[in-house]
Amino acid sequence: MQRAFQASILISLIAPMLGLFLILRRQSLMADTLAHVSLAGVALGLLVSINPTWTNIIMVVIIAILLEYLRMLYRTYSEVSIAILMSGGMALALFLMSLNQGGTTLNINQFLFGSIVTISTQQVWMLYLLAGIIVILYIIFRKAMYVLIFDEETAFTAGLPIKTMSITFNVLTGVTIAIIMPIVGSLLVSAILILPAAISMRLSRSFASTILLGIPIALTGMLSGLFTSYEYGTPPGATITLILLALFVIAIIVKKVIKQNQQGKITLKEQQ
Repeated sequence: MQRAFQASILISLIAPMLGLFLILRRQSLMADTLAHVSLAGVALGLLVSINPTWTNIIMVVIIAILLEYLRMLYRTYSEVSIAILMSGGMALALFLMSLNQGGTTLNINQFLFGSIVTISTQQVWMLYLLAGIIVILYIIFRKAMYVLIFDEETAFTAGLPIKTMSITFNVLTGVTIAIIMPIVGSLLVSAILILPAAISMRLSRSFASTILLGIPIALTGMLSGLFTSYEYGTPPGATITLILLALFVIAIIVKKVIKQNQQGKITLKEQQ
């Protein structure tokens, strides 16, 4: 549980950053694609008796690079690359699982639905390293990424290495998914990354404030979800996702109430 809570705090730090960029780049489904493909990495690790985390990381790095290549190839129909890789990744995972008939189901279920006991000290340290890298890269390249997100042609004209930046972002997203899969499960890992940023976007007005507000939102969902999961024996990924969804509904209601109050004040001033 101590390792799980450490991992949750680190995930809460990086999830709003990655999630906001994914949403603004209209690549929310990319996280889901990498999560599905990562199952092939897990199945490969179990098949060859290697730590699934390492084979998972190698798999998602390869797919993240391939995803950017297909996105450039089908620039007008970018969703094609997501559909191809998602279906291909699941097919490969099922094929590799069928080759290993001994003791695979339990391990795969732990990665599918998440399990607190699968978090190792090594994974926590890997997450520390990953969080440090993402925070440093965000501080250095946030302005360049901002330009890349909203106008890729302008970024290219300005001399920014748009292909390298996109591939690096995809790889970081994939590695993050590979590392946090054991705690939240591959089926819901994309929701953990996207929901904090989506909630914060409803309540914030600027790029920086969205990330700053997203961190405590993610922290609330992660820690309360883990505590509830531990107390009641529910899947951690599902519990965290349900709490974040509840926060999302609350954010929508709060935003609507604030908007109505502002409209009421404007109407009152006009009448006066």
